[in-house]
Amino acid sequence: MPTISDVARHAGVSVSTVSYALSGSRPISAETRERVLASMKLLGYHPNAMARSLATRRSRVIAMIYPEVDRGLGGTGGEFVRASAERARELGYQLVLWPFRAEEARQVRNLVRQGTADGVLVMEVLLDDERIDVLEEAGIPYTMIGRTRDVTSRHSVDIDFEATVEATIEHLVGLGHRRIAFVNHSRESLEAGYGPTVRVAAAFDRVMSERGLRPLARTCSDSPLDGRAVMGDLLAADPHLTAVVTMNELATFGVFAELQRRGLAIPADVSVMGIVSSPGVGTLSNPQLTTMHSPGAELGRLAVDRLLTQLDDSSRPVPNLLIPCVFEPGLSVGPARTEPDDAPQRP
Repeated sequence: MPTISDVARHAGVSVSTVSYALSGSRPISAETRERVLASMKLLGYHPNAMARSLATRRSRVIAMIYPEVDRGLGGTGGEFVRASAERARELGYQLVLWPFRAEEARQVRNLVRQGTADGVLVMEVLLDDERIDVLEEAGIPYTMIGRTRDVTSRHSVDIDFEATVEATIEHLVGLGHRRIAFVNHSRESLEAGYGPTVRVAAAFDRVMSERGLRPLARTCSDSPLDGRAVMGDLLAADPHLTAVVTMNELATFGVFAELQRRGLAIPADVSVMGIVSSPGVGTLSNPQLTTMHSPGAELGRLAVDRLLTQLDDSSRPVPNLLIPCVFEPGLSVGPARTEPDDAPQRP
């Protein structure tokens, strides 16, 4: 079993430097810390968490508030959680999940007062989120994976939804698409002020309007059945639709099903592109869904790093980060078909 001395020797540092890298009791350079962590991983060294907790008076636990944990950890949300847990473990912490929704701020307050976590990551952030207010009032370090309405003095990492929508529409317009529809998350999430639902809806309207295009959009519950119904409604609203953008993984399966039920080929008749999604989800559809891949893994790691930076030095300013989704080619997007405006409505 490797010891802390073995790690120090392998990393070319002193034993005390390894200890500082683990405890955060003294500042060390990021390069040195990464070298120590790399040596630990390579040697298979697992520090004694209990001993370090007693020495630093920290629980060595990070809590992640993730309301959707009851739905499982597949798809895009799972990328955030898995990456955060892995990064926390690399840095000598354990990640626990707290399934509290915005309206359950009181439960968050109670757990925070018990000192069960050194800091908190918050997912599924609303524009006006009482959970964030509770954490600030309690003086608990936190980082949002998302953004409230004003993030001037708040730590956050998030997807750059505006840039993602810009790139998506630009790609489709470049393929000749002009009649583009958007399937969002549910109306309930929009009315509750869920950040991604609100921001993408606004970005889609703006980007389409700036190009002189009609921004046809619908909210949709997260289910394939509702996705089918919404796709039917969109075709009724514009029978000459050539492309659909979705930000709703489960509804996307319904979009596919409804198009295929009507005998419309994907992408020859209608292209479908998923945004804030994952290639893993895309492989479940036929043809394979073209996606704008959510940077969930990168954001999960960065969120942990920013949270632990607060634990080590709460006075150090940390800029908020926005990272756009990355284009992942599939088989569901192609050039727009040409069709006269007075063509009969499709079935």
